[in-house]
Amino acid sequence: MVSVAELGTEKKITWCPGCGNFAILTALKRTIAELDLEPEKVVVITGIGCHGKMGDYVRVNSFHTIHGRVLPIATGIKLANPELVVMGFAGDGDAYAIGVGHLPHAIRRNIDVVYVVHNNRIFGLTTGQATPTTPKGMKTRSTPYGVPERPLNPLIMALALGATFVARGFAGDVNHLTYLFKEAVKHRGFAFIDVIQPCVTFYNTYQYYRERVYRLEDEGHDPSDWEAAFQKAREEELTNDERVPIGIFYRAEEPTLLDEFPHLAGKPLVKMPLTVDISKFLPEFR
Repeated sequence: MVSVAELGTEKKITWCPGCGNFAILTALKRTIAELDLEPEKVVVITGIGCHGKMGDYVRVNSFHTIHGRVLPIATGIKLANPELVVMGFAGDGDAYAIGVGHLPHAIRRNIDVVYVVHNNRIFGLTTGQATPTTPKGMKTRSTPYGVPERPLNPLIMALALGATFVARGFAGDVNHLTYLFKEAVKHRGFAFIDVIQPCVTFYNTYQYYRERVYRLEDEGHDPSDWEAAFQKAREEELTNDERVPIGIFYRAEEPTLLDEFPHLAGKPLVKMPLTVDISKFLPEFR
């Protein structure tokens, strides 16, 4: 069994002191250790943003991709080798702006990967521009007169698209976040977790959320009830931001993409021999 300390690397962590990414990194390490996962069978995919350094700070396989392309890479890796635990990490700008087109397809395929979005509602790496989840009216470096659009609600989007695991965590509650990560890894299918991850430099929301978040499981929420999950996903706006639920909103068991590909049963593609003979096709290209 690997320990949390053994999952660290020699790389110096360069996030701002107090960044919400620290809690997400800790939850990831605890998840690997507490589920007794083999580090060589875990793959972390990261996109562009402050979160993108996650792969440098945990001793597992990692792939750092271009902006918004975490899900295609995660899908390809899982199809090539279903024996791997595949976890994608993206920022709110990475996931809900340039990369948002990939989310519906990952959900409808129900590919067996975990997708964690570090949602600080601001572009932190590029020093404070608005993202699709920035509150309406907020003045940022890209919206000096205030954001004109209403923010996107990722939970409602995931539920409406038919995701089989929808959750929200808070970087200010690392124990609960670890629980969510562990449940997501154990889930068979696409597991989506939107994490409230305060950016202490450009949008520090720690105190705001500490006064408002509550755990769904503490109030008896039934995660098998889709309609109840949808109402809980709207609670923040329905209560004028006074109550912000965190936890597992919805969970269901449905066939995964690999279930629909019986020809991939057995050995992973990466372990199958390459026996295709293309010589018979060569004459037509001469």
